[in-house]
Order: sequence, then structure tokens, then C-alpha cells
Amino acid sequence: MPSLGADMGAAILMHWRVKPGDKVKRGDIIADVETDKGLIEIEVFENGVVDQILAEPGKKLPVGTVLAVIRGEGQAAAPAIMPRPAAAPPPKPAPEAKPPVRVAPTPRPRASPLARKTAQDLGVDLTAVKGTGAGGVIEQTDVLQAAAMMKEEKPLAPSEKFRRAIAAVMSRSNREIPHYYLATEIDMRRALDWLTAKNAQRSLKDRLLAAVLLIKAVAGALHDVPELNGYWIDDQLQKKDAVHVGFAIALRQCGLIAPAIHDVHLKTLDELMVAIHDLVPRARAGRLRSSELTDATITVTSLGDLGVKSLFGVIYPPQVALVGFGKIVNQPWAEAGAVVVRPILTATLSADHRATDGLRGAQFLETLNDHLQTPEKL
Repeated sequence: MPSLGADMGAAILMHWRVKPGDKVKRGDIIADVETDKGLIEIEVFENGVVDQILAEPGKKLPVGTVLAVIRGEGQAAAPAIMPRPAAAPPPKPAPEAKPPVRVAPTPRPRASPLARKTAQDLGVDLTAVKGTGAGGVIEQTDVLQAAAMMKEEKPLAPSEKFRRAIAAVMSRSNREIPHYYLATEIDMRRALDWLTAKNAQRSLKDRLLAAVLLIKAVAGALHDVPELNGYWIDDQLQKKDAVHVGFAIALRQCGLIAPAIHDVHLKTLDELMVAIHDLVPRARAGRLRSSELTDATITVTSLGDLGVKSLFGVIYPPQVALVGFGKIVNQPWAEAGAVVVRPILTATLSADHRATDGLRGAQFLETLNDHLQTPEKL
């Protein structure tokens, strides 16, 4: 059972998509598990043959539980895990005749009239309530406390579970990560003019969004400042060569999720558009893959479509940085000794001070601006 996020301790195995003897290759979906974030597709990361299925669907299993055994190509089959047959139990002696047992009636709980009325209204069983009144008499406060505990024990709705999962990981982030924040303003005239010209030559379904320019520019800036691309694990920075951008997506029911767009540094702008068109509906339908929840090396989020000019996000551990983009706003801009009106984007960086400092963060934002001034090179 893989860990599908910093807040995950266990998940429910829903069903298998393979059976013993099936051939699998890297990237194949072999099972589905249910987490607080929805139904997640579990991938396999090696080629081989499914040798044994060890976990049964329907069970909640801790992270690290062995679900199945996959035999690598050319390896001999593992011995089957079979239960040892139990010895037959010795015959039981015939029971002795016993006199009938008289069961005393359950005493009626001692409770005040108000407590009884409250218990009836709230559906509380008084026999399960401990009284704190004189002589152990159940009072109304005891009933109200029992009702509150019953409410807490009720299963949470998916949206409530998702909010609690977000709350847990964000609390951990604020508690463990020493954030620092930087912001800069970027003139988007060249980028938007280039985008408009390119889209004029395309059909409606093939047009590019400004978001792909921003994501690709982030990948370019990470090439120059690689310390922001990676994880903080075991008290040290683990830099990653591949850029897997966690792209924040608003869910219809509640909250945000940021699955990874893989290998952004290698993708063209058109390939990024295809990836976004594939990722967004699957995220909102709760059909993400395990690697999409675990591989992101940095997160990019934007609230510009909601009118937010700037935002300062919370880093998702174990990542060490988050880039935020606000709304592109026409505003006065000084250029070549004159004041002109330009479409200005506020870009922000939230970074882990254990991994980098403000100097490297500032260099990243400066490089990000440089990439957006030459969109034809993205």
C-alpha cells in the first residue's frame, strides 16, 4: 500500500484489476483504493507477472502493507502461501445437565425526568450513559455529552473527510516548515501578444491557455535554480532532475487537489495542454493515479480567475516550494522613462527556509520573469 500523501496512514483496497498469472508492465493500473481524497488508481512500477494476491478487497490497510507479489521477468514463481491444516479437535464430552438459570431483569437507569425527556428526543440509550449526579443519577448534561459523542462517531461525508485531510497536512506544513515568502510583478504583454498570435492560427479546441506558459516558465526557472525542485526528507534537501509540477485544481464538492503533471521540462506547450485537459476532469471525478499524488516536485497554483491579485500558498510536504499566480491586471508601468499601461501578473514564491534562502528565491523569480519575456523559447 503506497503512501499517497503526507496525511495518509491507511486506505481501503476496493478491488483488483489483475489476477495471479496476469502479465503487467510499468505504468499499468492493477488496483483501486479509496482514500479521503477519493478513489485512487494504483500503478505498478516494474514489468513482470502477478504471482500472488495477498490482500482482500474491502479491508482498510496501513501504508506499507504488502498487497501482492509480482514476479520479475525470468524469475521463478514464489511458493504459494497456504495455511497449515489444523489438527482435528478432540471430541467434546457430553455436557452435564444444569438447572435453568434465572436472569434478573436489567435495572432501570436512574435519571432525572429532564434527562429522560432529552434522551428520548436525541435517541440516546440511557443504559449506556454514566450519571454524574448525586448517587450516580443521570442528569441532562450527561445525556447531552453522550449525544455529542454519538455525533462524532457517525461516518463523515466525503467532503468532510477531504477537508479534514487537507487540515491535517496544512497543519503539519505550518508546524514543521519555516516558510519565507517573496513576490514580484511581471509584464505579460510579450507573452500574451505571442499567445494571441499563435491561437489565431489554431482551431478553437487546439488553442493554448496562458496557464501552460506559466507552468513551462516555472520548469525553465527550476533549471536555473534547482534547489526549489525536490523534497526535504531526513533533514536534507533531495533535489530532483525531473520537474513534476503539482497543478492545483479546484474540486466541485470542496477544496483543492494538486496532482502532478509529469516531466514538464520535456513537454511541449501542446503536450502540456493535452495533459491539463486529461488531468482536470479525472481529478474532479476522483480518478487519479497513485503517481500523480506522490510525484510532484513543486506546486503551482492560481486564483486569478477568481479575481485574486496575489496569493501566498502553504507548501505541501515534503516539497520545498510553491509558486502562486494571481490575476493579470492592466495597470501603470514605467518603461524607458515613460508611464504606460501593461498587463501585469503578480507571481509569488513560498519556499522552505531549510532548503533555500531569500537570495535563491529572488533569483528564481527573476529567472521566471526572463522566461516569460521570451515566450517563443518556452
